[in-house]
Formats: sequence, structure tokens, C-alpha cells
Amino acid sequence: MSLVTEVLDQARAQSLAEVIAVASAIAYLVFAIRQNIVCWIFAAISTSMYIGLFVGAKLYMEAVLNGFYLAMAAYGWLVWRSGTAKSSTLPVVTWPLRIHLLAGTNLALLGAVTGAALDNYSDAAFPYIDSMTTWFAVWATFLVARKVLENWWYWLAIDLASVFIYWSRELELTAILFVIYIVMIPFGLVAWTKSMRDREA
Repeated sequence: MSLVTEVLDQARAQSLAEVIAVASAIAYLVFAIRQNIVCWIFAAISTSMYIGLFVGAKLYMEAVLNGFYLAMAAYGWLVWRSGTAKSSTLPVVTWPLRIHLLAGTNLALLGAVTGAALDNYSDAAFPYIDSMTTWFAVWATFLVARKVLENWWYWLAIDLASVFIYWSRELELTAILFVIYIVMIPFGLVAWTKSMRDREA
């Protein structure tokens, strides 16, 4: 059986909720790359679906993360809508390396603590990886809402780890979604960099 046939068979076996979640998530990323505020509407739809899906897959931190995503969809909408004093478009910016180093250290510590708690007191699957990807995704989502360029690098690492855990928990369509995300990340990075440089010029 070819890989394409296997993927199609798995896609047909997925729940309607996962199909809607994946389609909405792809729409979110496409509009986010284009810096279109509509992305946050699709983010809200996708995350609402994923809360239930991840609880069912025993990926509890991922479920909590999607609850956070839902709140951030509202926050992102408000921030992007406010824009700047002279423009309806929030500018793309970069943050100093020291901020990312400090954030990374604290997030790794949080991931280790919650991973240990899940490992000892729950039946969570991949407690440490789940925790790490969750905390770093919280930070990366905040960076997207603030239009900080470096968010794309965080998502690259998060998405690579996510492909593994989703496929392992039989969320094949979601794993494929994150492969698509990985492919699209360079486009986002290039588009946001160009936007920042054009504004600076």
C-alpha cells in the first residue's frame, strides 16, 4: 500500500471534529502568514474542537493548551484590531536574544515540573514532551499575537515534536497538519521579515 493510499484511508477514518479542526487550523496559518485578522476566527474554531480531541487522546496538557489558544484568539483579535495610532496594521517586530534565553529557561523548568507531575499522578501519554511543547507553545502564541518575528522559530521546534506525539496517539490527520505547518513556516518567516523591512524602509 502506498503512503498516499494509507494517508487517504486514515483521513477517511478520522472524526468529523478532527477534520474541522485540521481545516480550520490550516486556514488559521494561511491567514496568519498574510497578517490577516481573520486568522483568529479560524484559530477559535480549531482550538474549540481540539480541546475535546486531546482529552480523548490523554494529551491533557495539549487540551489545556488549546483552552489557552481559545483565549489567545480573542486576545490576538483585539491586539491586531487595535494596530498602531496611525495604522490598522500592527507592525512586525523582533525582540532581543536575552528575552528569548530567559523565557526558554523558565519554560523548560515549567515543562519539567508539570511533566513530572503528570508522570506521577496521571495516565498522560508522553508527559514530558507534552508539557514542554505546551509551555513553549503558550509563549509562541503570545509572540504571534504581538507579531514578534521569532515566533516562527519556536513553532518549528514545537511542530517537529508534535508530529511524533500526535501520530503515536492515532491522531494521524493532526500529525499531517503539523507536517504542513513545518512546510509553511519558512513562508511565514519570509513574509513577516519582508513586512518588517518594508516598514522600516
